[in-house]
Amino acid sequence: MKVLVAMSGGVDSSVAAAELRREGHEVVGVTMRLWGGESDTGCCSVSDVDDARRVAQQLRIDHLVFNFSDDFDAHVVNPYVEAHRTGTTPNPCIECNRHLKFDRLSQRARLLGFDAVATGHHARIERQPSGVWRVIRGADAAKDQSYVVHMLDQKELAYTLFPVGHLTKAQVRERASELGLRTASKPDSQDVCFISKTGGRETFLGHRIPFRSARVVDESGTELGSVEAVEMVTIGQRRGLRLAGGAPKQFVLDVDVETRTVVVGAETSLQRSDLRAERMMWSHEPLPIGSEVMVQTSAHGATQSALIEEVSSDTVVLQWREPQRRTAPGQSVVLYDASDRAVLAGGIVA
Repeated sequence: MKVLVAMSGGVDSSVAAAELRREGHEVVGVTMRLWGGESDTGCCSVSDVDDARRVAQQLRIDHLVFNFSDDFDAHVVNPYVEAHRTGTTPNPCIECNRHLKFDRLSQRARLLGFDAVATGHHARIERQPSGVWRVIRGADAAKDQSYVVHMLDQKELAYTLFPVGHLTKAQVRERASELGLRTASKPDSQDVCFISKTGGRETFLGHRIPFRSARVVDESGTELGSVEAVEMVTIGQRRGLRLAGGAPKQFVLDVDVETRTVVVGAETSLQRSDLRAERMMWSHEPLPIGSEVMVQTSAHGATQSALIEEVSSDTVVLQWREPQRRTAPGQSVVLYDASDRAVLAGGIVA
């Protein structure tokens, strides 16, 4: 097959390209130039592009660079800023996967005649006996990234390869070392690529939206203090509220940017019996009401059991088996089958 491999400059995508080369595929590497601003983290820095190019040279494969910066601004950066302005909590890495790696890149690959697109995600793709494709958790439970690729539909699943999904992270690094790849010991990227370590989220947002102060009140409405920027507050937050010392721990229960009010209370007040998600993407077909699913609400969080209480093509209401801590609106929720192995769907918490 002729495969286009998204090479971010990290060890996983480097080994993904090497594995496909070893298997005899015609491999071309590509690095997406996404963020044109300052970057010292993630996978958007100049050094990351250079690492990807040099690994391609080591593997003796062609290397391309696609400039998708306009798409990145439109689908990732601008929605990130807007989410903070309106009081929700965005998930930019998932939106990058949704709109860039598994949409824009796949479109370009098809136009150029590639048979598949590959990335270095720690997940697997399997075809069920019924013919349905599913994203399966990666072999390394600690590095599993099935949560962040949940948006793949049947068309994209049939066109996508995850060459390192069957390997542990240690095995990936071992293979990179054996091949003498320059990325073998490179640390994993952990941060949002367009948020610099030096400036941070507050500086980035402060240059793009006006910050507004807000009252901090308890559940009865009693005013306890204030915050300087309601746009920087998220549900579940405990630190940075500038409340009087000596009082019981207070957690953010709700954020209302219109009235500039932050409600705080005990951690127990964050517990919820259900969860509503919108913009649902089902990998195949929606499950019927009453189906049991395992639910994950953060990239590395534990899954919890729930029943589908309401369902449509783009909305689902889940009833938790046991009450769970509230998930901030704007975050992604991913449904797995009852075995907690295969991705069924994903959406955005309402």
